[in-house]
Amino acid sequence: MKLVRYGDAGQEKPGLIDADGQLRDLSAQIEDVNGAALSKDSLAKLSALDTASLPVVDGSPRLGACVAGIGKFMCIGLNYSDHAAETGAAIPEHP
Repeated sequence: MKLVRYGDAGQEKPGLIDADGQLRDLSAQIEDVNGAALSKDSLAKLSALDTASLPVVDGSPRLGACVAGIGKFMCIGLNYSDHAAETGAAIPEHP
């Protein structure tokens, strides 16, 4: 499950991409993909959903910013084999 925001700029809705690659609407479950939706409790509830019961989004809507209302979003990736080796992690298949 991958959380996404889709729709026209400034009017994005929360969604997810399921295991089959289908975009599904999450707006009945969460207001937006924001800090509250990314809390431990909220993520546990979202993980427990039967994704097949969520409405499929028709067409190919625009995908927006991954998280709403965030000034800065910082991530750490292991894109290089040296970084993975430094942390003792397995070398990722994809960057």
